[in-house]
Amino acid sequence: MKTTTPIVAAGLVAPAIAQYKPVVSSSELVKLVTTEELLQGATDLYDLAIANGGNRAFGSPGHNATVDYIYDALVETGFYDVYKQPFVELYEDAQVEFSVSGVEYDARYLQYSPSGDLDKPLVAVANVGCTAEDFPAPVANNIAFIQRGECSFSQKVANAKTAGAAGAIVYNNVNETLSGTLGGPGDWVPSASVEWAPGQAILAQLASSNSTTASLFINVISENRTTFNVIAETKEGDHNNVLAVGAHTDSVPAGPGINDDGSGTIGILTVAKHLANFSVKNAVRFAFWSAEEFGLLGSYHYLKTINGTLGGNATEVGKLRAYLNFDMIASPNYALGVYDGDGSAFNLSGPPGSEILEQDFVNFFAKLNKSVVPSEYSGRSDYAAFLDNGIPSGGVDTGAEGLKTAEEAAIFGGEAGVAYDVNYHLVGDTVDNLAMDAFLWNTQAIADAVAKYAVDFGSIPKPNHTVEAKKRNVEKTKLRRALDHVKPRLSGLGKRYGGCVHDVKTEL
Repeated sequence: MKTTTPIVAAGLVAPAIAQYKPVVSSSELVKLVTTEELLQGATDLYDLAIANGGNRAFGSPGHNATVDYIYDALVETGFYDVYKQPFVELYEDAQVEFSVSGVEYDARYLQYSPSGDLDKPLVAVANVGCTAEDFPAPVANNIAFIQRGECSFSQKVANAKTAGAAGAIVYNNVNETLSGTLGGPGDWVPSASVEWAPGQAILAQLASSNSTTASLFINVISENRTTFNVIAETKEGDHNNVLAVGAHTDSVPAGPGINDDGSGTIGILTVAKHLANFSVKNAVRFAFWSAEEFGLLGSYHYLKTINGTLGGNATEVGKLRAYLNFDMIASPNYALGVYDGDGSAFNLSGPPGSEILEQDFVNFFAKLNKSVVPSEYSGRSDYAAFLDNGIPSGGVDTGAEGLKTAEEAAIFGGEAGVAYDVNYHLVGDTVDNLAMDAFLWNTQAIADAVAKYAVDFGSIPKPNHTVEAKKRNVEKTKLRRALDHVKPRLSGLGKRYGGCVHDVKTEL
């Protein structure tokens, strides 16, 4: 009896001791983040991709394995209520082969193009193909060769079809990576795109010959796929005042997507695991989005389930006090970008409170003696759904296909005139494609922000879903109109100024 009693007492006391956790602080959470664990997490995602066909595209075995990896890691902490949110979306991929007079060129599928197998003369289009007058008579029953710029890909291809073209190739007008979309299903002709250098070579071929034959083969895979967001919310904290933190988990079909966006995925997952060592006053909701690469589908689906479209209501949305987005945070030729919450750089601000999120990130990097540059809210990453619902939003990124400027190279090092990520959307987006210093700093910035807002949102106002969403729609319309006049200039700025919908561009 005497030996049993202390054991029972110890059994009663131990859980109470184990349950005590200090309130999270920025300094304590930040110092738990290490380069080694970030590299290990990125390696884990790379291994999942390689074991499953080389990519983590939504609904694929590689992405399903990624979802399970994230889910299991969060459940293991015991700190979160975790669930997989299923939804169904159309998946499209395509095999494209393109040659001119026997010379093969890399070409990319224009999303929503039909399959086709053409051997036809290639005919250059005047100007940029935005008017019917740009298309000469010889385009009829042949393949139109059209310069990018000034109007949407869909308008160019529609004009080509009206002129009787059997197919269309859009060539880039700037030296950067390009993928495009026709915007939606339609009665299109087989269509693809090529980069600037091949475009110039092909123009030279056309100029030196009276008749130049091209071969265009497109084999489209189109199928509905079930995929999953992973949502994890702290069991404790005020669930009427929630910080949401997100990154997307899918890659493009071309490669493993370790910077895009394995870096953001591992960044927020690492912080989520370390947060479990502390207590919080405000609930924190970590969101791992699927199908971002196909048009921000996962984040928009989620918002629809809580904003009254598919479920929930304005009150539910109003519980989200702020959203932080992390997409491509370790680009090899990086610039440290912070979203332009106050609109001072790009004249497009986020909902009230976004300017506070921006300044807090700027302040954190200042503590590291690091400079930052503004990134534009252009709607190319998962913050878009939150902006549209009036939720203050912020985050950091390091750039994608855009070219680093000389000014940025002077600040951050690296190579001016070279893409922030030369492996953007390519098979080379592997673990070797990561700038580990930027990866560490940006993940520390995530930890700082999570710790700060998990305790106190400070002066960030509660969102007004209805009013802010209406204002946002007006701002988006103004932005689209403004971009009609500046698109050729903005096209070279890259994702650091635009976020994602990863270079599936409709308007350039």
